[in-house]
Amino acid sequence: MQRIGVFVCWCGSNIAATVDVKAVAEAAKGQPGVVFATDYQYMCSESGQTILKDAIKEYGLTGVVICSCSPRMHEATFRKAAESAGLNPYMVEIANIREQCSWIHKDMEVATEKAIILAKAAIAKVQLNKPLVAGESEVVKRALVIGGGIAGIQTALDIAEAGYKVDIVEKQPTIGGKMAQLDKTFPTLDCAACILTPKMVDVAAHENVTIYSYSEVVDVKGFVGNFTVQIKKKPRYINENLCTGCGACTEKCPMKKQPNEFNMGFDKRGAIYIPFAQAVPKLPVIDADACLMLKNGKCGLCSKICEAHAIDYTQKEEIIEERYGAIVVATGFNQIKPTQFEEYAYNTCPDVVTSLEYERLMNAAGPTKGHLQRPSDGQRPKTIVFIQCVGSRGDSCREKSYCSKICCMYTAKHAMLTKDHYPDTDIHVFYIDIRTPGKNFDEFYRRAVEQYGVDYIKGMVGKVYEENGKVMVQGSDLIDNKQITIAADMVVLASAVEPDPSARSLGTMLTASMDTNDFFTEAHAKLRPVESPTAGVFLSGMCQGPKDIPETVSQAGAAAVKVIGLLAKDKLKNNPCVAACNQSVCNGCSQCANVCPYGAITYVEKEIRTPEVREVRRVAEVNEAVCQGCGACTVTCPSSAMDLKGFTNRQIMAEVDAICR
Repeated sequence: MQRIGVFVCWCGSNIAATVDVKAVAEAAKGQPGVVFATDYQYMCSESGQTILKDAIKEYGLTGVVICSCSPRMHEATFRKAAESAGLNPYMVEIANIREQCSWIHKDMEVATEKAIILAKAAIAKVQLNKPLVAGESEVVKRALVIGGGIAGIQTALDIAEAGYKVDIVEKQPTIGGKMAQLDKTFPTLDCAACILTPKMVDVAAHENVTIYSYSEVVDVKGFVGNFTVQIKKKPRYINENLCTGCGACTEKCPMKKQPNEFNMGFDKRGAIYIPFAQAVPKLPVIDADACLMLKNGKCGLCSKICEAHAIDYTQKEEIIEERYGAIVVATGFNQIKPTQFEEYAYNTCPDVVTSLEYERLMNAAGPTKGHLQRPSDGQRPKTIVFIQCVGSRGDSCREKSYCSKICCMYTAKHAMLTKDHYPDTDIHVFYIDIRTPGKNFDEFYRRAVEQYGVDYIKGMVGKVYEENGKVMVQGSDLIDNKQITIAADMVVLASAVEPDPSARSLGTMLTASMDTNDFFTEAHAKLRPVESPTAGVFLSGMCQGPKDIPETVSQAGAAAVKVIGLLAKDKLKNNPCVAACNQSVCNGCSQCANVCPYGAITYVEKEIRTPEVREVRRVAEVNEAVCQGCGACTVTCPSSAMDLKGFTNRQIMAEVDAICR
C-alpha cells in the first residue's frame, strides 16, 4: 500500500488569501494512503524543501503530493528534493491550487472546496504512479540560428566565441535584417551601419560560423540535443567559390526595372543584383522571374562580362541536412503595409509613407542619397506630419491589439534628424500616448520637444486626403479640445510591427508554442524568458514580441548562454514519461505513427503470445529516446494499445473519479 505525504503551500498570500490551506491539509489526511499532511508558507524555499525531505525519511513516504503553483514553475525543484531524500522523483505529483484555483476565485469557500478536489485528484493519481528511470541521449555539439538579423548575428557570435559550431540560416541573400536598412539608432543617434557592419563581417569570418544565406529551414525532426534539420538552399545562379563580388555584372544588366526591395521600392535594381553595398556575403543573386536568360534563354550579358566565370544558369535548389543540439529562432519582424487603412490615403497618395520607407528616404545610402524628397515630385517637404499607432493598440480585426513599442522612439528620432538637416521644417506628431520604456528614452523624447521644437499633438487622425498639391491631415487635439487640419507635404505612418510571415510554419515544424499574434511564446515570462516550452528551442529578438535594438541584443546574449549551457553537456537525461505499446492488443493500424510529431513510432513484425493464440504480426514499437511524451498516440489508438508512462489512462481516470466523487 502507498504511503503518501501531502504538502500544502501558502505561496505567501497568493494561495492563502483565497484558499484555507489548513482545511485542505486536514481534508487530505482523510484520503486513502495518506499518512502525513501539512501546510507551510513557502514550500519551494529551503525550509519548505527540508520539511519535505524530513517527512519522506520519517514516514517512509512512497509518494508525495505538493499542493502549490503550476508544475511548470517548481515541479523540477520538488522532484530534485524528493530524489535527494531517496524517493523516485516521478513519485511526486503537483496539485495546481494557485493558477487553477486561488488566482481565478474570489470566494474562499468556493476556492477551498476546489483546492480540496484538486488535492484528492493528485492523491488518486500518485497511488497508481510507478517509479520511472530517465534514460540518456548524446548531445550534438552544434547550434542552428534561424534568422540573420542583429538578433541572429549576436546569438551566433556568442555561441561561436564559446567554441561551438553554429549555422545561420537566412532567407534573404544577405544577413543584416531590418537593422541594415536603418540610418541612425535611438537614443544615441549613432550610425546603424557602423554598429551592424562590423558584426556582419565578424560573424562571416568566424571559423565556427557557417552562413546559409538565401536559404530556408523546410523540415525539423528529433528532440533536444539531437535535431535533424533540412535546409533548402535556393539557387543564386552564382558560383560562390569563383565570384569576387566585383559587381560588374550588376552594372551591365539591361533589365534594371525591378523594384529595389532594400530601398522599399523607391528605386530600381537589375535582374542580377547585390542587395546593398555592405552585404554579407558580398555575392550577387539573379532574380529568376526577371532574368531574360532564365526566362527565355536570351541575353546572358552578365555571364559574358564576368571575368571570374562565376555565372551559372544551371544551378538548382539543394537540400542540406544537418544535425544540431539546439535551435535558436531569430526570425525577426515586418512592418505592416497600412493598405487596409483607407483613411490615411496610403494607397492613393505617394507622399504618405511608412516609417521604414521614410528611413530609406533619409539614409545617405538610400535612393535619394540622404536628401529628403517627396516621392511625388522630388521636392523637399517643408511640413511633415507623423501619425502614431497605425495598426497598433486597436480592437478591430484590421489592427494589432499590442503596442509595437519602438514607434514613439523612432518617430522622435526621425523628427530630430529631419530638423538637423532642415531646421526650417515644421513637424507635427499625432499620438495617443508617448511610451519611452528604456534607459535615456524619456530624455530623448523630451529633447525632441524642448530642443528641436517638435509639435506633439495628443489626438487621433480621422482622415488624410490630397488637396491642391498638399496632403491634408484632419485630426483632433484633445488638449485644446478642438478639431484641426494641417496642410502637409508628407505624412509618415508609424505602422505596427508583426512577426515575419515564416514564423507560423516554422513554429509548426518546431512544435513551438505561439500566441494569437504569431509571436513565439516563452516557457515562462519571468524565469525562462528566452526558452521555448519545446526543449532545445530558444528565442532571440522580435520573434517573441516587439523590442528595440538594445533589448534584442541582450536577449540574443541570453539565448546564447542557454545554448552554450546545453551544448556543454555530453549527455542529457530523457523524459521517462514516454509512450509504451501493449503489443498483445496492437492491431498494426499505423494511426499512432501517423500522428506522432517526432517520428518515434515504427512498426515491426513480432511474435505475439497470448493465452489463446501464438502468432507473428505487425505491431507498434516506440523509440523512447525520440518520444517526447506528448500523448497524441494514446488518444488516437483505436485498440487502447498505446499508453503514456506517468500519465496512463488508468491514472487519468482515477483523477476523474476523485474529482467526481
